[in-house]
Amino acid sequence: MIKSLMKNKFVTGTLILLTGGFLSKFLGFILKIIITREIGIEGVGLYSLITPTFSLFVTIATFSFPASISKLVSTPKKSSKKVIFSIIPVSLFLNLITLLIIFIISYPLANTFLKEPRLLVPLLSIGFTLPFIGLSSIIKGYYWGKQRMGVYILSNIVEQIVRIAILVYLIPILIEKSLILTISVIILVNILSETSSIIVMLLGLPKDMTIKKEDIKINRNEIKDVLDISVPSTSSKIVGSFAHFLEPIILTNTLTLVGYTKDFIITEYGIINGYALPLLLLPQFFTMSISTSLIPELSKNFAINDIPKCIKRVKQIVSLSLLIGVFSTTLIFLFPTYFLSLIYNTTIGTTYIKVLAPFLLLYFINTPISNSLQALDKSKESFYITTLTSIIKLLIIFLTSFLKIGMYNLIISIIVSLILSTYLNIKALKQALTI
Repeated sequence: MIKSLMKNKFVTGTLILLTGGFLSKFLGFILKIIITREIGIEGVGLYSLITPTFSLFVTIATFSFPASISKLVSTPKKSSKKVIFSIIPVSLFLNLITLLIIFIISYPLANTFLKEPRLLVPLLSIGFTLPFIGLSSIIKGYYWGKQRMGVYILSNIVEQIVRIAILVYLIPILIEKSLILTISVIILVNILSETSSIIVMLLGLPKDMTIKKEDIKINRNEIKDVLDISVPSTSSKIVGSFAHFLEPIILTNTLTLVGYTKDFIITEYGIINGYALPLLLLPQFFTMSISTSLIPELSKNFAINDIPKCIKRVKQIVSLSLLIGVFSTTLIFLFPTYFLSLIYNTTIGTTYIKVLAPFLLLYFINTPISNSLQALDKSKESFYITTLTSIIKLLIIFLTSFLKIGMYNLIISIIVSLILSTYLNIKALKQALTI
């Protein structure tokens, strides 16, 4: 039985992702502890304010290439080399445009919209990391599609080790000179860490996979095939990322308007996004790892109309993800002070955790279901769902700000949008699989 399980690429790939993902996430978790302890509450707050901007531009820079490339190279009819070499120039061009946009908007974004001029340099730093993140995402798509999870995980681990080694050395030196310089370097380190990841993945390519001069050319058909998958999928992600990008802008401006200070906004926003949410979503790497394995497997079964197997896989993944979520969330809900103190050396954020914990269980259902819709080519449905929930979330933030309930306007918006998103995703998946 064990032998048959090991022959199953889906099971093997998932096990490798879970094991390797745990180690990679653990290393990232160690780094998170070091950063949050060193830069303090103000630093966490400032970094949290620009994180939505970083996420938005990473979404644009990667353009769902990992998922689309994964789906294409998993089919025997497609040439992996043609797909990859055709999309690299597109990615580089996209990143150049994105870099120019960041340079244009950074000044008004920092000074006018976020009302924090100190964030200008960290915002500019984001642009320089994007080409490296974009190239890395393309190669990762190849490994996902071929279900060669060992090399993919190894690259992630090396990436984290490089990041830890550099920042552990630099942060204590930089923090004495400037908090903003420290935050900027934390962002820029992604250049070196992503480069190390790319090197590992290139070294891990099959020995019989030779790259000739004629392979390095653009094939319009391959670009079209990639974009046919990426554009609908990215449209949904960009809507969600753009809404997340607007979140601190609306919060900052509306809360300032009703009388809250800039210091209050930075501190409380940092507590929620730097301490409470990351702690509650600590096991999310399980969900993401499982979902990554699910996409090519589900796509393949759906293509041959094996609906019963699709249903079985989705139920397995959702059940496993929810089980992990229930266990971790219950522990954190019961002992929030202990975990906050142990991990972040602080006890702030306990109240937010108590309110959010029961509802964030839906996250562990929502993520695999959302990824399942993507695998079933239901990007249009995902786009509508993301658009609707994003608009509602921002409206709640705006309207409840005038109730003067502090940062609980953000908490309410997170809960309502998560409930609505989960319901709509489940409904869409049932229609797609007629279950």
